[in-house]
Formats: sequence, structure tokens, C-alpha cells
Amino acid sequence: MKHSDFSVRLASLLLLVALLLAWEVACRTLRVPALVLPPPSAIALALWKGLASGYFWPHLRTTALELLLGLAAGCTVGFAAGVALAENALARRLLMPYVVTTQVIPKLALAPLFVLWFGFGMTSTVVITALICFFPLLENTLTALRQVPPERLELFRMLGASRAQTLWRLKLPMGLPAILAGLRVAVVLALVGAVVGEFIGASRGLGALIIATQGTMDTSLMFAVLVLISALGLALYQATLLLERWLLAPFHRTS
Repeated sequence: MKHSDFSVRLASLLLLVALLLAWEVACRTLRVPALVLPPPSAIALALWKGLASGYFWPHLRTTALELLLGLAAGCTVGFAAGVALAENALARRLLMPYVVTTQVIPKLALAPLFVLWFGFGMTSTVVITALICFFPLLENTLTALRQVPPERLELFRMLGASRAQTLWRLKLPMGLPAILAGLRVAVVLALVGAVVGEFIGASRGLGALIIATQGTMDTSLMFAVLVLISALGLALYQATLLLERWLLAPFHRTS
């Protein structure tokens, strides 16, 4: 790790510590009720108790599984649809208005229908997550494949490359950074979709646990669950960055 990277990460960590200390001092000095805003120490205690007792683990595993299944399904279909629409102008003009229409409808409004169609449990949550992940991959893939420089396309035509060869050897490699950017967006939105889906259609998962803490008025436990959700999202986002670095490494070596 470079010295500058280490300095930035250390500064970020110190900023977090300073914010937590200020939060703790403010809660104790102003005597803020724990029901309204618990201090970080109370949240840390609730988090430790939940992890040590095993209470959080089934919910964490459920949300992680829903997240991964929805992300895989939504990104796979979104990438394939983006390639298909980029390669077929007629299909793009015909289908894009309908694709956009399905995306502007809030998924929270559709959640009760998904529960009715797919049942109360993991399936409906995975479907919601997949639908949220679908559009970022489609849009970024479609945009990336259509922005290849015309002179490079002409060069491939002059060399006698087929349409498939042009796609796999020119368009996809050049569009890979934008496609991976869409994946990063999809990862962030996927966690939102999984938690929102659990609000309505699940009895297990971190989203369902938040609803349960509202019923018991345990604000410290609710914040502990939010910490777990944040940690899960950051871990998956970091994994996406590592995947992006690995996929783009050959291009950096040749540049």
C-alpha cells in the first residue's frame, strides 16, 4: 500500500472515531433519551450481544443470500438485455420505452403484488432485488457498447471481423469499465432492494429484524442492525472493486 493511501485511510478512520466520540458526548451531555438516539456505546453493546448470542446470524445469512441471488439474477439478465438491445436497433426502439416504464414504478409499491404472486419469504425478496439490479447493468452495458469509436469499428470491418468477433474483441473490452461501474451501482441498490423486500414479505432477514425492533421500541438494537447492513454493503462493494481491479488489470498492463 502506498504511503498516501495509508494516510488517507488513517485520516478516514480518525474522522470516524472523532464523530463517534462527539456523538457519545452529545448524548450524555444533553441527556438524549436512548429511545430517541442511543449513544454509540449502547449500540456497540447491542451489536456485541446479538453477535455473541447468535441472534443476528440467521438474519444476516438470509439477507446475504437474498442479496447475492438477486444481484446475480438481475445483473445477468440486465447485461444480456443490454448486449441484445445494443446490437439490435429495432429491438432497442421497440422495447426501451417499456423497460423504462417498468423501472419508474417504485418497487415498494410492487412489493405486495410480489408477495401475492411468489409467496411470503425469500423468493419475493429476491425478485425485488433482481428488478432493482437489472436496470443499471442494462443501461450501462447499452451505453458502453454504443459508444465505441467509429474508426475502430471501421477498422474491424476492413479486417473482415464478424459481428460476434467485433462484439467480443472490441466492444465488450472497451465498454468493460462502464459496465463494471453499472455493477457497482447495482451492488448498492441490491442491498436496498433486499432490505425493502424484507420489510413487507419476510419473517427473517435484517429488514424483518428492523420491523421487529420497531415493535419492541429497542432503538439500540435497530441501530445495531443498521450497522450490520452497512457492513454487509461495504463488504460487497469492496469485493466489486477487487473484481473490477482484477478484470481491468490486463488493460492497465498493456496501456
